Amino acid sequence: MSEPAAKDRNLSLELVRVTEAAALAAYRHMGSGDHMEADQAAISAAKELLNSLAIDGTVCVGEGLKGEVDKLYIDEKVGTGRGPEVDVAVVALEGASIVARGGPNAISTVAMSEGGNGFLKVPDIYMSKIAVGPGLPDGVIDLDREPEENLKALAAAKSVPVSDLVVCMLDRPRHSPLLEKVRAAGARVRLILGGDVSAAIATALDDGGVDIYMGIGAAPQGVLSAAALRGFGGQMRGRLFARKDEDRTQAKDVGIDDFDKVYTEHDMASGNVTFAATGVTYGAILRGMQSKHGGALSHSLVVRSLTGTYRFIEAHHDFTRRPPVG
Repeated sequence: MSEPAAKDRNLSLELVRVTEAAALAAYRHMGSGDHMEADQAAISAAKELLNSLAIDGTVCVGEGLKGEVDKLYIDEKVGTGRGPEVDVAVVALEGASIVARGGPNAISTVAMSEGGNGFLKVPDIYMSKIAVGPGLPDGVIDLDREPEENLKALAAAKSVPVSDLVVCMLDRPRHSPLLEKVRAAGARVRLILGGDVSAAIATALDDGGVDIYMGIGAAPQGVLSAAALRGFGGQMRGRLFARKDEDRTQAKDVGIDDFDKVYTEHDMASGNVTFAATGVTYGAILRGMQSKHGGALSHSLVVRSLTGTYRFIEAHHDFTRRPPVG
C-alpha cells in the first residue's frame, strides 16, 4: 500500500475537525428533549468549519434543497474557494431525536470526493438499502431478491449457517414484513432506534457485530453509508423510495426521475472518497463525547477509498485555549 500524499492526509484530518465540531455542538443538547436545537447546532458548527477549509467545495448531499433550508443545502458552495475542487456529502447530525433523549448511536458525519461528480445528489427522501462488509463476492447482495435468498447467499459466502448471521435494521413499523421474513429465514436480528450509517459501517468491522444491514431509511444517510463502505471495500445497493408525490418532485429537482434504478456503492460515492464520523452519544462503533474539566474527549473514524485505510482518532479538546464552535 503506497503512502498517501500530504494533501490527502491533511484532508482526512480536516474532515475530522468538521465532524468533531458538529458533534461537540450537538452534545451540548444531549437529553434536552429538543431535537431541533441539537440539529441546528450541529449544522451551524459543520458549516462554519467547512467554510474555513482550503477547498472549493459543492454540497451534493446535505440538509435539503435550497429554499427549504438555509445551511448546507444541495449545490451550496463551501470552503474558502482556494483549494482542490471537491464534492461534499454531509449529515451534520444523524440521530437528532436520539441526542434529545440521550440515546445511543448518534453521530456527525461528512464525506468528500475530489474532482466533481463524486456523490449521487439526493434530497431528504427515503431509500431502500442493503449493505455488507468487505471480502465477499461481487453481487452477493441484491435488492430484487427476497431476504431469504440474500441471507442464503451471504451465509454461503461466509461459510456459516444462516442462523449465525446478524441482520441489522431500523425498528420501524414499515419493516414488519421484512422482519418476519428475516426471522423466518432463521437469522438473528438487531433492531436499532436510529443511526443506520453506523449500522452499515458495522458490517465492515470485525468487531461490529453485524453481518448485513437491510431496510428503508433516509437517502442522504444512504449516500454517506456508501462513502464509508467504499473505503472499507464493502458493498451496498440502494433504490430511492417515494412515500408521496412530493418525494418524486424533490428528486426531479436534483435530476432524478427513475425510482426503479438500483445504485451501487460506486454509483452513490465515486472517485477518491474520504469519509469521517464522530460519535455524539455512546455507540457500538464510536464512543460518544465525554465531558472533562475545561474540555471534552471525542472519538472519530476516518476512512479513505484511495488506500483502503481506516483510523480511529481520539481527540482531547481544551476549551480553556479555544472554545468550541457552535
